[in-house]
Amino acid sequence: MKSRIFLLLVFLTLAASVVAQTPPPASTPASAPAAAPTSPDKTNAQPASSGQTPPASGAPAGTPPPAAGQGATPPDNSESDESVTTIRTRVNEVHVVFTVTDRHGRYIKDLTSSDFRVMDDQLPTELHGFEHETNLPLQVGLLVDASNSVRDRFKFEQEAAIEFLNSIIRPRDDKAFVVGFDATPEVTQDFTDSTESLSNGVRMLRAGGGTAMYDALYFACRDKLLKQVQTGPVRRAIILLSDGEDNLSHVTREESIEMALRADTIVYTISTNISGMKGKGDKTLERIAEATGGRAFFPFQMRDVSDSFLSIQEELRSQYALAYKPANFTPDGRYRTIEILAQDRNLKVRAKKGYYSPKQ
Repeated sequence: MKSRIFLLLVFLTLAASVVAQTPPPASTPASAPAAAPTSPDKTNAQPASSGQTPPASGAPAGTPPPAAGQGATPPDNSESDESVTTIRTRVNEVHVVFTVTDRHGRYIKDLTSSDFRVMDDQLPTELHGFEHETNLPLQVGLLVDASNSVRDRFKFEQEAAIEFLNSIIRPRDDKAFVVGFDATPEVTQDFTDSTESLSNGVRMLRAGGGTAMYDALYFACRDKLLKQVQTGPVRRAIILLSDGEDNLSHVTREESIEMALRADTIVYTISTNISGMKGKGDKTLERIAEATGGRAFFPFQMRDVSDSFLSIQEELRSQYALAYKPANFTPDGRYRTIEILAQDRNLKVRAKKGYYSPKQ
């Protein structure tokens, strides 16, 4: 009996020794904090870092670049950046469109830059550009006085205006708009290259009411021409049909002229006065035309209205353009005078009398 008990004790002692020498299972001890579970598709993923760099140049083809917004470092484009760097500076360059006629009023179209001298604020300038402007796209505004004072030959002037627009507007190149005015300006046809639409816009005009000519000119320059999108050089012109008498405008004559100059617009005026004598209104029309580089026409007979439109059409295709940088230029917004002198004193140059410098 004693021997059996002794053998049992020996067996238990050996078993305890074996258990003590066996390594514990690969499990986390209960006292250690449990690790957060890792999603299988994020295994071995590296956290995004602002210092992350794109794959090396030797990376396999098709390796995607770092996603935008993930801190990707832009490639080194120092050489290409240097070639496309834009330096923005104020360019004080003045552009002037003008016409030249001989003593008989014929247009001279074969002159060069050496045939002219330009004075800016009475100081000589050096030309930076000179060219013949015969095919530039046109932006034309037709302003028709629809007040009671022009009722007598209104219909005839409408037809003459339609003929003019049909002759001068080239599809895809030129655009025009039509404004009738009495007490207020009314756009009967917005910018278009369709001569049919322009003709309909002219025929929609109806005579009646007072005359706010200065307001109409101001509106056409500020709200139409200045806001019209242009993708390249254009020539802007307004043809103004009126008797020149204004009794309702909120702006003055000089304010309307200033807006035309700021819009770089030449104004041609055609008087509707049929009295046979130049009146106060005609002098107003002359002032507007001369200040902007245009020309005033006085067709005292109805048949002469069409001739006036033909002369404007010819002039718009017979112009020069030059560019220069004025001496002693100050961006103070003030008015500066321009004088273009032909070397040949038998020639007459017609251009705007000045411009307003930009403000700093």
